[in-house]
Amino acid sequence: MSPEEYTLEGMNKPTDSDMTKKHVPDITAPMKVKAGEPFPLKIKIGGFDGVEHPSLLGHWINWVVLYAGLRPVARVYFYPPMTDGYEVTLQITLEKTTTFVAQAWCNLHGLWESHEVEVSVTSSKEEKPEE
Repeated sequence: MSPEEYTLEGMNKPTDSDMTKKHVPDITAPMKVKAGEPFPLKIKIGGFDGVEHPSLLGHWINWVVLYAGLRPVARVYFYPPMTDGYEVTLQITLEKTTTFVAQAWCNLHGLWESHEVEVSVTSSKEEKPEE
């Protein structure tokens, strides 16, 4: 791996490199949800095309943070070697359409950010036809 593939001084964005495949968080959520109803949002780090991130005392993913827009929603910590794989499912409730992004920190390779995922919110009430 060449130093040009990632930066230790800034944010690493998704690319097609093996570094990305084991560091970038991936968000899985429904495209549409009802206002006020909880839904599962899954964050998985690594494992793309079989490229897993290690969970060793010298090399691990320390944490992942989920943002709704600019607002942090949750932070999950991982501790080696007890963590086997980096995946978490959160129960989220929205009142309006929201864009999510996740960031993960590797102790050796710095900060990595996911693609944005938008979840649209529909009214929880059924609209009554006008009389």
